[in-house]
Amino acid sequence: MSSEDFRVLTAVEMGMKNHEIVPISLVSQIASLKHGGCHKVIKELVKNKLLCYENTRDGTGYKLTYAGYDYLALKALASRDVVHSVGNQIGMGKESDIYIVADQDCNQYAMKLHRLGRTSFRKVKEKRDYLKHRNNASWLYLARIAAAKEFAFMKILHEHDIPVPAPVDFNRHCVIMEVMDAHPLNQVADLKHPENVYSECMELIVSLAALGFIHCDFNEFNLLVTSEDKIYVIDFPQMVSISHTNAKTYFDHDVQCIREFFNRKYGYESELYPTFDDIRRTHNLDIQLSASGFIKEKDSANSDQRDELEVDYEEMISSVRHCQLESDEGESSGSDTDDKEDVDEEKIDGEAQLNDDEEDSSDSDLENLHENNKSYRPFRDNDLKLSEENSGDTTTNILKKSLTAAGVKERVKKQVSKTQKMNHRRKVKKGEASLSRRKRRENDDAVKDSW
Repeated sequence: MSSEDFRVLTAVEMGMKNHEIVPISLVSQIASLKHGGCHKVIKELVKNKLLCYENTRDGTGYKLTYAGYDYLALKALASRDVVHSVGNQIGMGKESDIYIVADQDCNQYAMKLHRLGRTSFRKVKEKRDYLKHRNNASWLYLARIAAAKEFAFMKILHEHDIPVPAPVDFNRHCVIMEVMDAHPLNQVADLKHPENVYSECMELIVSLAALGFIHCDFNEFNLLVTSEDKIYVIDFPQMVSISHTNAKTYFDHDVQCIREFFNRKYGYESELYPTFDDIRRTHNLDIQLSASGFIKEKDSANSDQRDELEVDYEEMISSVRHCQLESDEGESSGSDTDDKEDVDEEKIDGEAQLNDDEEDSSDSDLENLHENNKSYRPFRDNDLKLSEENSGDTTTNILKKSLTAAGVKERVKKQVSKTQKMNHRRKVKKGEASLSRRKRRENDDAVKDSW
């Protein structure tokens, strides 16, 4: 594959972050290939089933397939010198495929490709908390989350001497791990010492719980046994915390699966088995890795405190707003009373003047009030007149500035130029240049034929 092919695949992957179906215009814009070659590359990728063409009522476009996602992951791992060659498929589960790979030094590893969304395993969105706050997401996104979770679990368990394959690297939905010289427990017909293997399985369940984890799928399909009857555990994306609301049910289910298998296949039954009450936590690795279930139990008190603080804060804000509203109402009522007093004073002045003109014998109180009003009102009237004149000047200046003919012409020119540029960009959009050239050539041929 060429660099242009990977560029288009990456463009579709980036477009799928916000689009379920990525339109061709967005792919060509992100890929930014020269000479409008995006159409040809997409055609070849669809032919090789690395992209899928969708034509629905929501729109037409392309989306990545698991094969295209595999190529992107392998390209990234090859650039890190982790994977140099890919061999045969050695396993297949309900949610993954396992292949043999090797690096440049011929060191072999196991490559696990997560395949969430198969018809046999479509309840993952309901049974696991991969979505969290999202309402829906693509299967590629969920596979990527599952791979990241599994690599994190494997790394921390391997550091604490739990018998798991050694993790090497991961990218997108692909996890590279150590190849184990072992066989799945369900494929082993006879065991030399089934009681030792049984006890080792039970100790492994208890040791995982002591670190803060419950496997939730601890059965014969996810256990590898060597020729020396040593047990290794695999498949970790579904692990939950021992603080999960259903932790006891999951723990008892894992124990019961092992008991029934040994009784059914090897005829071994033991009365000794661990219970959920026997768990003694030694580490908080579930909190460190944010395993499913720990948030609801561990942070319940903190969430209650946060809720109380939020309630107090809202009450404080509401009281402050109420005080502000009351002060505003008081000011408005005060201004209304002042206006009323001014009107009353004007009425009194008018009546006093009429009384002075008509009757010379006026009351002494009215004369004193009339003189006081005359002595104090001019200062207030002058201030009001000045403020009114200033406000009138500012409004007229603003109106003159906003309604000038030159400013209107400049704005119209700018708007016209913007629309012209946008129309031009739409015509000469990347990926559609070949279409415009084709039309131009057809017009040229038509002109020549007309002569």
